[in-house]
Amino acid sequence: MSVLVSIPIYNEQKYVRTVLDEIRRFANNILVIDDGSTDDTPLLLARQPVEVIRHAVNRGYGRSIQDAFRWAQSYGYDWLITIDCDEQHEPASLPDFYDRIKLENADVISGSRYLDAQPQSTPPPPDRQHINAIMTQTINAHTNLQITDAFCGFKAYRINALKEMTLTEPGYAFPMQFWVQAVAHRLQVVEIPIRLIYKDPNRRFGELLDDPAHRLTHYQDALDRELAKFPEIFARRHCPQWEPKQDKLSQDISAATTAIT
Repeated sequence: MSVLVSIPIYNEQKYVRTVLDEIRRFANNILVIDDGSTDDTPLLLARQPVEVIRHAVNRGYGRSIQDAFRWAQSYGYDWLITIDCDEQHEPASLPDFYDRIKLENADVISGSRYLDAQPQSTPPPPDRQHINAIMTQTINAHTNLQITDAFCGFKAYRINALKEMTLTEPGYAFPMQFWVQAVAHRLQVVEIPIRLIYKDPNRRFGELLDDPAHRLTHYQDALDRELAKFPEIFARRHCPQWEPKQDKLSQDISAATTAIT
């Protein structure tokens, strides 16, 4: 079974060499998506024995993942694994994904930083933990998924399972679109534990998304837009028995927005 490991990168000159050196210990087929880096990342990538797609300008995390999907489909890979380049995902966990792939009973294998309580370096900022928790809860309630970490970028995807998807969300709200379509297309989703590592509490999302309240609203809007595309599947949101749960979610989101402003 052929597996491609893809790394979305934006201005990661501090980490790119050490991360790629470590990934090469566990992977032979590596694709980097350089999302318009303006530091020395492109120069450092030119010295690495990896495939590179370079965006002329920053197009967003979601667009980078979509480009990785297209590359894997075009070159006939069976699986794609995505891993971040900021040393918050451990390449040493790649064999855990390989082992889970071999069981051949999943379409999406998603890393979770919350399945196992393990020691961590620096805790994520409270607003990031809070937003992850509330959006994970919201996604589960709407889709009947039982995931514990909606935003983890360390994932394995069965390429054939993605063929019917129409993924267009370019930015950090990409997981909102992906999870809805994964359920709509009946993909089998499993999680495996990875270690929670957070090295840079000052890391930015950029522009308006640096404001936590705006970020939460942005994610909720993206989720609502995607759910609306599949009314026949997610019609229970409009059923009387769904209304109390929907009201509770709305209250939770409102409370979360207030808490992080």
